[in-house]
Amino acid sequence: MRLTSLPLFLTLLAATATHTVAADPAPPAPASLSPNQLTLATGNPSLALMSSSPVQVPVWSLSGGTVGQSVAGLVTGLPSDCAAVKVEVVVTQTDASTSPAFEDVYRVHLSQMIGDGPFTARYKLGTPVRTALPAGPFHSRTIVLESYYEVVPGAPLWVRVQREPGDPADTFAHPAGLALVKVTPVQAPKKAHVVEDVKGYNSWPMLQAIGNKLVCVYTRGSGHTIGEDARATYARTSTDGGKTWTQETTVANSPGYGDVPVGKGLDANGAMLLWVRRVGKERIHDLYRSTDGVTFTLLATPQLAVSPMQITDVFAVPQVGLMALWFAGNYTDEPTNSWGIVTSSDNGTTWTQTTVEAELPKAEWPTEPSAVYLGDGKILVIARTESGVLTTERAQFQIVSTDNGATWKRTRTNIGDVTGSTPSLILDAKTGLLSNYYYHRGHGILRRRVVDPNTVFNAPLQWPTSEAVATGSAVTWDAGNANATVIGGTHYVSFYSGKAPDTSVLVAEVKAPRRDQGTNTEE
Repeated sequence: MRLTSLPLFLTLLAATATHTVAADPAPPAPASLSPNQLTLATGNPSLALMSSSPVQVPVWSLSGGTVGQSVAGLVTGLPSDCAAVKVEVVVTQTDASTSPAFEDVYRVHLSQMIGDGPFTARYKLGTPVRTALPAGPFHSRTIVLESYYEVVPGAPLWVRVQREPGDPADTFAHPAGLALVKVTPVQAPKKAHVVEDVKGYNSWPMLQAIGNKLVCVYTRGSGHTIGEDARATYARTSTDGGKTWTQETTVANSPGYGDVPVGKGLDANGAMLLWVRRVGKERIHDLYRSTDGVTFTLLATPQLAVSPMQITDVFAVPQVGLMALWFAGNYTDEPTNSWGIVTSSDNGTTWTQTTVEAELPKAEWPTEPSAVYLGDGKILVIARTESGVLTTERAQFQIVSTDNGATWKRTRTNIGDVTGSTPSLILDAKTGLLSNYYYHRGHGILRRRVVDPNTVFNAPLQWPTSEAVATGSAVTWDAGNANATVIGGTHYVSFYSGKAPDTSVLVAEVKAPRRDQGTNTEE
């Protein structure tokens, strides 16, 4: 392989430098693995020298047509205050057909060699990461393959990088050159506040700000079940940013039904609205209203033609009134799933249901959506995927409207570090930045992606990489379900975490992103 090496050389210099943000401490120095520090792990990749006098750069050539090619190396000397690491790669292509019309896909395998245990004990299979190629050959890209892998300081870290030409998103049939692997120490995020941790399955919280008061509504039962009669819905409030909470009050405890909060929002007067789903001999959605987060009054029980699995968060849309998205189905691969909207023109008293898509297979079914109104008729929605495949097809959906919700377009994003991950969106009025919070089940990480919504509205594959804002249980279905709200310059995100039969409701306190810090794109 041969290339004009100056752009790559400059990228390597940038990749090994540290970066600072005004008024923030300098980040820890990264460790870099050059191609000569990596060895063949699987398949038959080749170590090549890409040169253009006077610069010669070694790379590992990874095929675009042969699956299973990877290289590996060891990183030692992680600092004692290191809670996790971020893993990045620098790659380049030399083929003349290189252009953004093509994508390639990479993933990382990680583990640590810890005493008194097998080196497979901390193995993690990374998420496949898709990126578009650059404008032409002889350019390079820095790709974040993992933003937060928890580590034991001092233990050697094993890193294996693999290209995935068998992934549906890898459309570039030519080789790629792996020029550098960068491993950066990451400190642990701030510990989340505890809302409720009594014995029982405290779960599926909703969080809403009423002025400067946080209202957290959650449910408790005996396990990960939605229809048990013992399951009721409760509320607590906080006026100190989630540090302390009032005594629990009961919102709904319907005889013969399990009550679960599934959506929240504000009405036109600033009062809190709360959807509570009742599951028993039938599935019913009740809408409650509260001005203080303590007393909730039943406002409506809509009679809907399609019985939703959930009606989600309420938001305001000009010329429409209040809107919420719903989804319905049975979580099977049969094409029986659907989704749509409900709208209210009388501040929540009555609701009209519209089906947007029906007869969807599970892999194409957007569930548990979160929406924001952007202005000028534009609505942006991120929805959970129920797909379980280990390719880039397991990614959150993006759904957009340009006409106040009259018509919609659904596409798949590049947000692939998900497993049953419910999104929650916050649009900051001051900065215009959009935050997407979601819990990476099975990995125990509450993640956030921050973006200018204008950059992804018509480009859903351009979401920046995620960052960890809290951690919790890695037991797949006993933790998750992020739901966010905002007070001033702080975001608050509720989730639950534990191990059945006992889980807790938590709230993470996260600074709102700033424009001068960027939008957590790859450095």
